[in-house]
Amino acid sequence: MAALPDSMTAIDPEGAGGPDVLVPVTRPLPVPGEGEVLVRIAAAGVNRPDLMQRAGAYPPPPGASSIPGLEISGTVVGLGEGTTGAMLGQSVCALLSGGGYAEYVAVPAGQCLMVPAALTMVEAAAMPETLFTVWTNLFERAYAAEGDVVLVHGGTSGIGTMAIMLGRLFGLTVIVTAGSDPKCARALEIGAAHAINYKSDDYVEVVKRLTDGRGVDVVLDMIGGDYFARNLKCLADDGRHVSIASQRGGEASFQIFDVMRRRLTLTGSTLRARSTEFKTLVADEIDRQVWPHVREGRLKPIIDRTFPLREAAAAHAYLEAGDHVGKVVLTVE
Repeated sequence: MAALPDSMTAIDPEGAGGPDVLVPVTRPLPVPGEGEVLVRIAAAGVNRPDLMQRAGAYPPPPGASSIPGLEISGTVVGLGEGTTGAMLGQSVCALLSGGGYAEYVAVPAGQCLMVPAALTMVEAAAMPETLFTVWTNLFERAYAAEGDVVLVHGGTSGIGTMAIMLGRLFGLTVIVTAGSDPKCARALEIGAAHAINYKSDDYVEVVKRLTDGRGVDVVLDMIGGDYFARNLKCLADDGRHVSIASQRGGEASFQIFDVMRRRLTLTGSTLRARSTEFKTLVADEIDRQVWPHVREGRLKPIIDRTFPLREAAAAHAYLEAGDHVGKVVLTVE
């Protein structure tokens, strides 16, 4: 391997603000700790939590890097104690607690997945955050199974498009909401069974019609707020509601007796602050259950647009505008 530098270029804003705070700076090269590998980054996914962190609304968990970025792809160029030499030189993608908007990052080896020939490095960088999130929430917390009908809000987001594609692979019927007719059409192209324009239609009424009044088995919700009670109206008896974000607010009002009467399950999770041990277990499960589909080319992320790392501000502005379908990715030159 080539000699490593002492420093690197990164996006590490000194304070909260708009996209303009995302400017390249020089930072020391990370040193991999026990059980970690050092990765020379090829590309990094841009996700809504990154926007929230930049705005000061989602600080990194204790011990995490202040540099934004929750997923990357790249090449292993250094090893910490307790890691296997077989990883050196391997192309990997990885889920991070932070540090992705940079040229190098140290990451627990257990959170890495090998990049197969079927994926480009840009595609690989767009996989971990949405894949880990959808898998843990839709399939583990909501125990979605073949034949289930699922409602997913934000159907053309990175999470939404991943939920559509995973749903198709595992025998789910996926209904999504989106904010325009063109976005609904794109969701159908990706594989959604139905797409509802929430700006022109009442999604609760449409879901009832599509399911002949039964409702859906699972709602995967990133909206929160006033959507919560409406989502419960979409659930069938014994349905499961999974909250993964709260873009419209963190408070909701609903009838507790209705939850009891219909035996509903209300759950949710955040991934970033979970332990390395938990994320390693999820990575192992994904490697066994999902990665064979990736290796065979049956599962790839939807890439909307790429930006060079130095244009992270433009990438954030583009994602905030909300016109994207799928993932936005930074490339590291």
